[in-house]
Amino acid sequence: MNKFNSKLGFILTAVGSAVGMANVWGFPYKFQQGGLVFLLFYIIFVSLFSYVGLSSEFAAGRYAETGTLGAYYNSFKSKNKDNFIGKNIGYIPLLGSLLIAVGYAVIVAYVCKALFDSLTGELMTVDTSVWFDSFSNKEYSVVIFHFLIILITLITCIGGASTIEKSNKIMMPTFFVLFVILAIRILTLDGAIEGYKYMFRFDRNTLNINTIVQAMGQAFFSLSVTGSGMIVCGAYLSKDEDIVSSSKTTGLLDTIAALIASCVIIPAIMVFNMDQAGGPGLLFQVLPTILQNMFLGRLFAIILYLAVILAGISSLQNMFEVVAESLINRFPKIKRSIALVIIGAFVFGIGVNLEMISQWGPFMDIISIYIIPIGASIGAVTWFYILGKDKLIGEINQGSSKKYGDSWYKIGKYIYTPIAIILCLIALIFKVSF
Repeated sequence: MNKFNSKLGFILTAVGSAVGMANVWGFPYKFQQGGLVFLLFYIIFVSLFSYVGLSSEFAAGRYAETGTLGAYYNSFKSKNKDNFIGKNIGYIPLLGSLLIAVGYAVIVAYVCKALFDSLTGELMTVDTSVWFDSFSNKEYSVVIFHFLIILITLITCIGGASTIEKSNKIMMPTFFVLFVILAIRILTLDGAIEGYKYMFRFDRNTLNINTIVQAMGQAFFSLSVTGSGMIVCGAYLSKDEDIVSSSKTTGLLDTIAALIASCVIIPAIMVFNMDQAGGPGLLFQVLPTILQNMFLGRLFAIILYLAVILAGISSLQNMFEVVAESLINRFPKIKRSIALVIIGAFVFGIGVNLEMISQWGPFMDIISIYIIPIGASIGAVTWFYILGKDKLIGEINQGSSKKYGDSWYKIGKYIYTPIAIILCLIALIFKVSF
């Protein structure tokens, strides 16, 4: 099997899979609402989920040396449960990866439209609400950008781990550099310091169950611990690499990405006295308005949307790859190129009919409220209750400088897995999209 050539390449690929819209519009919005209380709980949860959740998915993939379907099958087989459930339960989280790619490609196409209009200068002169409505409320309005994003993703996936690693070694450092440039520019604005003070405020009123649950959900899904996507990263990981160390580094870089995005967005909103916003409204209405009122705003608009596109493509890579690898593993006669074309055609064919925000929103709610949380729970239960304990710990310790045992396993089994199930129940019962 094609493997990653270096630890750096693996980590950057994993970070690329994790960093996405949750960092750019989800984290800053919740951070702005919850302040330091949200951040502290987020750090606690992201540390926990990196330590046991992310590392267990990497380990399950490396143990099976294959992606989602094979990882679940091998987990059940490790306890002599070679049955129908073991062979097919992986389709649920895998379906989550495929369908989230459908919706994700649409929003990255929106970002591509924003980048194009920044390059032409149009974005700097329009009423941003009218501009956003002009394509988000119109059918087939971003088809060319949509197709282009999927084509780029397919090209970067064609060689498997090799081309994915090479592209992320370029895209992820570029993403960080571009956002740091934006953060420095925002820091020079009059009143930006007040934005930082507000961002890191300690407000006793935010110390409540809602803030804790928001931090927990944000940390969980920001790391893409969905019972599917990160498995294929582990499958391409060398036996010499330290899984837990790599998981911690991935969690750290993902958190840094979210904080840098917050240092761009929250002070800018405060400086220009804009209303709080999350989701598409932040990226396509609030931020363009701010950029219009900044010196060299057009340049920084180009930088912003280019950075977000890089994050979007890196996430789409993972979604495409995990589905492609599973298809190839389950149906060996299918060639990689054919599998990728099938996935690309499906993602484009379904997504092109969801380009209106009124169609995209409900579709994404179904995926994020139902399929993704259920898939994440299935993964956690499988790794810590189905996969043999000796097999999982053995894979965790393979290539590790520190040996892990009962303590690591019990944290995963009795803390991480129940949290995954609780988040799933919260999503299902209260219709919450994290």
